Amino acid sequence: MIIYNVTVSLVDPTIHEEWLHWMKTKHIPDVMNTGCFLSNKICRLMVDDEITYAIQYTCKDLATLEKYQTEFSQALQTEHTEKYRGKFGAFRSLLEIVHEQ
Repeated sequence: MIIYNVTVSLVDPTIHEEWLHWMKTKHIPDVMNTGCFLSNKICRLMVDDEITYAIQYTCKDLATLEKYQTEFSQALQTEHTEKYRGKFGAFRSLLEIVHEQ
């Protein structure tokens, strides 16, 4: 299993509540509707003076993640960027689950 992790730091704190609501009600449901992911979670980094989230999507394998990246990710990332341009920074990482109970 693979975790596709998207870390987003909000550089404009005035958008925090609206951004989080949009992520929960629009963006993450759109990502999940691609059928590429099994689950998701939103985690907030516990750091003072900073608003940073890690959004984690679990998928079954790299082939499924590649399908997402090829067929869906560009449009979804563009929508986010156009809506919040200049108000966030983001990076993506992949994690392999090696043990889970």
